[in-house]
Amino acid sequence: MGAHRGKRAYHGGMKIYTTAPLEDPREARSSFRFLEEVGYDGAFSFEAKHDPFLPLVLAAENTQTLTLGTAITIAFARNPMNLANLAYGVQSISGGRFLLGLGSQVRPHIQNRFSMPWSKPAKRMRETVLAIKAIFARWEGLADLDFEGEFYRHTLMIPAFDPGPNPFGPPPIYTAGVGPLMTEVAGEVADGFFGHPFNSRESLLENVLPAIERGLARSGRKRSDIDMIFATLTVTADTEEEFERVKLAARKQLAFYGSTPAYRPTLDQHGWGDLHLELNRMSKQNLWDQMTHLIDDEVLETIAVVGPRNEIAGRLRARLAGIADGVSLTHNRAPDPESWADIVAEFKSSN
Repeated sequence: MGAHRGKRAYHGGMKIYTTAPLEDPREARSSFRFLEEVGYDGAFSFEAKHDPFLPLVLAAENTQTLTLGTAITIAFARNPMNLANLAYGVQSISGGRFLLGLGSQVRPHIQNRFSMPWSKPAKRMRETVLAIKAIFARWEGLADLDFEGEFYRHTLMIPAFDPGPNPFGPPPIYTAGVGPLMTEVAGEVADGFFGHPFNSRESLLENVLPAIERGLARSGRKRSDIDMIFATLTVTADTEEEFERVKLAARKQLAFYGSTPAYRPTLDQHGWGDLHLELNRMSKQNLWDQMTHLIDDEVLETIAVVGPRNEIAGRLRARLAGIADGVSLTHNRAPDPESWADIVAEFKSSN
C-alpha cells in the first residue's frame, strides 16, 4: 500500500499538505487531528527542536486518514538500519499512512551537532536510500541482507532482530534536495521528492525538473515513478494590516534564504545574482532587519504565492500546474490555521 502512494498521488490530482507546528511534541495529539479536520491530505513533522518520529506516533493514534511524514528527518544524523526500524514502526502504527522524508542538513551540523561523518552528501544520500530499501527487502522476505557500499555496510540480520514483513508494506522514501546533484538522487532512487520553498515556477522548470529527469533516466524510470511535493511559501490574510504583517515575515524568510549560496540559482534564474551577493554580505554583518528591505514586491511575488484569500488556491495551482503531485503550504506566521480550511477545500475541489 505505502510503496505505491506516490503513483496514486500523481494520477489522482494534486494533494495538499502542510507541516504541523510543534513547539511541544505533546501537541501532536491535537494538532494533527485538527489538520485532518481542516481537510489536508497529509501533514509533516520536521527535525528542529524535537525528534520528528515521536510526534507521528501520537498523530497516528489520533487521526484516521491523514498521510503522515517526516519532512524532513536528518538522514546523516542516523544510519540506514536505525532509519529503517523507525520507519517500519511508524508505518505499522499508522496503518500504512507513513512516508519517510530524508534530508542531508549541512556539514557543520552533521559534524559538530551530531558528531557524525560528512562527505559526498549526494552519494551518501543515494546509498542511504538504497541501504534502507535493501533492509526492507530482507524484512519482506524478498532477498538476503547483503548491502556493501562506500559509506554503509549491512550484512547481518538474525531472526531475533528481523521484524518480518510490515503488515502495510514498507513505507515510501522521499528525499529533499536543493542543488542539482541531490535532486538527481531523488529521481534515481527515491519514491518521492520534497522541493524547497525558495523556488519560482521558472526555477522549478529550468533547474529542478531537469535534475529529476536526469536521475530518472539514470535508473531507467519514468516521471510517474516518483511523487513530487513542493513546499510553497503562501502569503495571504483577511485584513490589510494582517496582510502587511505576513508579507513582512515572508520578506524576512526570503532574505535569509537569499543570503545562502546554495539558494542563489533561483535568484540567478531571474537575473538577481547581485541581490544574493548583497544579502550574503549583509548577513555576515548581522544586518538582518536591513536585509528584509531588499526583498521587494517583485521578488516576494515571484518566489512566494501572494494574494487575497479567495485567489490563493488558484494561484497555487497556477504555480505548480504540470510540475507537482502535491503542494505543502508554508504559512509564514499566518494567523489561526483554521482560517485555511476554505483555501484547502477550494484547492481540493478543483482536482
